[in-house]
Amino acid sequence: MNVNKVLDAKGLACPMPLVKTKKALNEVNSGGILEVITTDKGAKTDLAAWCKATGNELLDMKEENDVFTFYIKKA
Repeated sequence: MNVNKVLDAKGLACPMPLVKTKKALNEVNSGGILEVITTDKGAKTDLAAWCKATGNELLDMKEENDVFTFYIKKA
C-alpha cells in the first residue's frame, strides 16, 4: 500500500486520535492514503464511524500487541 502520510497517535486518549486524524487528512490530497497508528481501543469504532460519515474510505485496520493501525483513503 502506498501511504502518503503517517500519523503516530500512540498514547493519546479519545478523542485526540480522531482530532489528529482529521487534521492530518487535511494535509493529504484526494485519493491519498493516511496511516494512523494508535493505542486507543475506542479508535476502532470512532474512526470507522467517522470515515463512513465523511465519505473517506477505511481501507484496512490491523491490531498487533494493543497497537491499532488504520489505513484511510481520502475522499
